[in-house]
Amino acid sequence: MIGAVCGLGLAGGLLLVASAVARRRPHLADRVAPYLQDLPHLVGSRPERPAVLAPATVWWAVFGPSIRRLAGFVGQVLGGSATVRRRLARVGSRDTVEQFRVQQVLWGLAAFAGTAGLLLLWSLRAMVAPLPGLIVCVVAFAAGVLARDQILSRDVREREQRMVEELPTVADLMALAVAAGEGPMQALERVVATSHGALSVELRRVLGAVRTGTGIAQAFDDLAARTALPSIARFSEGLAIAVERGTPLVDVLHAQAADAREAGRRSLIEVGARKEVTMMIPVVFLILPVTIVFAFWPGVVGLNLVTP
Repeated sequence: MIGAVCGLGLAGGLLLVASAVARRRPHLADRVAPYLQDLPHLVGSRPERPAVLAPATVWWAVFGPSIRRLAGFVGQVLGGSATVRRRLARVGSRDTVEQFRVQQVLWGLAAFAGTAGLLLLWSLRAMVAPLPGLIVCVVAFAAGVLARDQILSRDVREREQRMVEELPTVADLMALAVAAGEGPMQALERVVATSHGALSVELRRVLGAVRTGTGIAQAFDDLAARTALPSIARFSEGLAIAVERGTPLVDVLHAQAADAREAGRRSLIEVGARKEVTMMIPVVFLILPVTIVFAFWPGVVGLNLVTP
């Protein structure tokens, strides 16, 4: 097993070195620079490169192309690039789909390496068949890839939950700012400047879109489409309609805050109802058997003492 893994590692290393040497091409600036030695103003305008590459840069320069190809293969197998792009937008990440696929591959390789190391340690004490060990490592790689996807979904749920919890406070702050005489955009700027959280980040994006020429209604519609939350969608639509038709914005914001709090209370009641069923598991399988044992054990002991 150790010899097979060492041979596989040596073959993979030689293959990576050969592919890197075959694909290596000098940069355009490096090829043109020798012919511009007599033009100091052009040479000086080009940023100087460090003499020694950083370890991370060297590592990525060697293994990056292979990891990217593997990430492309993973993307073709799993599919759902549009869904991944939407979830990345919902979580507020600036990573692209390709970068996320690379992260999945890195997670899978880490799981693969960890499983292979454990199998190597286990092979020192017992015989390990190579083929089942390889299958286990491949399964660990797939588990690492899927684990990164599940963590992204969990991050989306947690962020959206924080946005729902922040909505009543943000709506009340905007209502207070508008009641004090400020316009919708001034109130939005004040809320963004004084609050911190996931919803504040999204409102900051709305504010940036409005400053770059996007209409207020369109910016809030984009917010509703980006978050895909019913409460946030109602909040955005209410603000957009209030700005377009001139309806009293203070009443709309107070109504939005009240609706968000009521939705939070309903959600809390639903969570409590689900937890009530879950709480029956320790009662039925732990507390009730122990109670029965305490109730009948003295009688059993007494019968044993009386029986000749």
